[in-house]
Amino acid sequence: MATFLYRLGRLAFRRRGRAVLLWAAALVAVAVGGLSAPGTSDGDLSMPGIESQHAYDLVQQRFPGAAADGATAQVVFVAPGGEKVTAAGNRAAVEHAVAALAGGPQVAGVADPFTSGAVSKDGSTAYATVDYTVAADDLTGAARGALDTAADQARAEGLTVETGGSALDADEGPGGTSELIGIAVAAVVLLVTFGSLTAAGMPLLTAIAGAAVSLFGILLLGHPLGLTSDTLTLGMMLGLAVGIDYALFVISRYREERGRGHSPQEAAGRAVGTAGSAVVFAGLTVVIALAGLSVVGIPVLTKMGLAAAGAVGVAVLVALTLVPALLGFRPDAVLGRRARKAPRVRENLGSRWARFVLRRPVAVLVSGVLGLGALAVPVASLHLGSPGDEALSTSTTQRRAYDDLAHGFGPGFNGPLTIVVDAKGAPDPRAAVHTIGERIGKERGIVSVSPPTFDKAGETAVFSATPATSPTDTRTKELVRTVRGERPAIESGTSATFQVTGTTALNIDIAGKVQGALVPYLATVVGLAVVLLLVVFRSVLVPLKAALGFVLSVLAALGLVVLVFQQGHGAGLLGVQQTGPVMSLMPIFMVGIVFGLAMDYEVFLLSRVREAYAQGEDARHAVVSGFRHSARVVVAAALIMIAVFSGFVEEQGSMIKMVGFGLAAAVLLDAFVVRMAIVPAVLALLGDRAWWLPRWLDRLLPHVDIEGESLAHRPRSVPGAGHDPDPRADAPERAGV
Repeated sequence: MATFLYRLGRLAFRRRGRAVLLWAAALVAVAVGGLSAPGTSDGDLSMPGIESQHAYDLVQQRFPGAAADGATAQVVFVAPGGEKVTAAGNRAAVEHAVAALAGGPQVAGVADPFTSGAVSKDGSTAYATVDYTVAADDLTGAARGALDTAADQARAEGLTVETGGSALDADEGPGGTSELIGIAVAAVVLLVTFGSLTAAGMPLLTAIAGAAVSLFGILLLGHPLGLTSDTLTLGMMLGLAVGIDYALFVISRYREERGRGHSPQEAAGRAVGTAGSAVVFAGLTVVIALAGLSVVGIPVLTKMGLAAAGAVGVAVLVALTLVPALLGFRPDAVLGRRARKAPRVRENLGSRWARFVLRRPVAVLVSGVLGLGALAVPVASLHLGSPGDEALSTSTTQRRAYDDLAHGFGPGFNGPLTIVVDAKGAPDPRAAVHTIGERIGKERGIVSVSPPTFDKAGETAVFSATPATSPTDTRTKELVRTVRGERPAIESGTSATFQVTGTTALNIDIAGKVQGALVPYLATVVGLAVVLLLVVFRSVLVPLKAALGFVLSVLAALGLVVLVFQQGHGAGLLGVQQTGPVMSLMPIFMVGIVFGLAMDYEVFLLSRVREAYAQGEDARHAVVSGFRHSARVVVAAALIMIAVFSGFVEEQGSMIKMVGFGLAAAVLLDAFVVRMAIVPAVLALLGDRAWWLPRWLDRLLPHVDIEGESLAHRPRSVPGAGHDPDPRADAPERAGV
């Protein structure tokens, strides 16, 4: 692989003009297609094989058209100062607002609260439900404006009015501020690392180009594939992070090869052949881990994983082709003054840190493991769910509408359970439905049951059961389990069956499914890590150590997420308005991403250690040599990723905020505690045993040249020496191509 990538790097360097034009053409093509495409969708969260999904599918089958795709809005009216909304003046204000809402564009109908029974028992609160003819993404500005105008009119008459519902869900992609924060910090880190404006700017330029290709590609495919706005943001997040890092590794190796006396073209080829090989392997691990999310069985998670994997794949291609092409335009500018004056490698902070760890391996190892273990303890209380409007800022009207409804109608009103009764074949379907509804209504924790709605055949009915607790309360989860667990007694003698569905039940089912899949998926990812590292480093103990370190870092990062977002410690500092369950998809998605990032650092660090060991240095000196060459670059890469991920904590979406914080914490712990401390400590304790591999296994494993051993025997190409390993190689360069 190193030889192939070496040739690819030299080709891109020689044909730099064509390479840049190809990438520019690709960017323009996807940009034109993406900007003219409908964009991303709402992305319904569904999962085949769970009860709530079966019940939802039954409703669609028996009630054609009932599960409409049109947006809805809830306009909540609260009477002032202890008054009732049923008072003459307040009622008139509500009715005027309802009439204005009914006359708005794209409105299919409005449910008057006084005729639909949408008034609280104490009379303080009422709500009107507005149904639209189109989905939220297709609502026009006039339709949204009419909703705001009607609410403002009621406010002017003394009522407190808030709005919620899917009609207010803005299909927002990356906001821009998050990306700018990450890029600004990355620029500073790159400038400090390289000491050259050109070397600092090139990774940013190539990463932005790759992320733009991915962004427009997701926009282009968003509507036909049902990709969500969260997918767009995650693709941008990963595209920027790995794009900067992969370019950083290639440019750093190019500078090193130039310092060894190679010509610019030869240095570019060797950089892509060595660091590029590690980039391919690291990117492949991320792609496999993200694509592997499809085994969980949640369509939206599969789509997010595949889209993010595509963004990583684009970043790899950019590092292998666009980076060496740009190096061809300014081959000396990326070196910096210091590198030109003193190209030889000297003692640095990386080697000094390695020597420190080698002198105290036991203390460093024990401290690192105990520290990560302590951070991982909160994972034992992990509670998964899908926070809704209650997780939004209190400055939003959606959150205030949620709170007003909970205050007026009870906390369970915002998450009713939908009961679907299949009485087909029952002697008296209506009596069977009435019996089941009555028995469910008597369950402890159910405060009310709505009248049933029957299908045309009169054999299937749907009604709502309102819990006494909020949708994300653990007691609601137990209530769903209880109702389902007592199914035989509830159905007894009716000849009918029932299923529990609705948004609340669906979120509970998905959380249970994901939590059950988390350990198997983690085991699969760890097993994959062991196999891949076994092939790359041809060692038994190094992959085991890497896998255990990954488990420690991801559990510790997940523990921090639980501490902040579930238990509320430091939540205010991150702008988290309401604590609650951790997003159902977040842990398993984080495992997939962190696995790839952890392997990035493992490969880039240990490939240089193994390279020194293979060249004859003893085990301890090889660690020092490896850290001398790679520690500074790995630290810079980690700081850049932390900056990019941390910037997304400022996003409004709960999923993105959690993922941004979780990934930033995971990179911090994995890079600085596991890879920079625990890894050299373990290598120091193992010594030569770290690189032991049974002969029979050595014969079975394929040989993958990550360190570029095949390039070590190529003749040296010195600038100005008048020759190159391929005499034709510099012809295009001399011709100005």
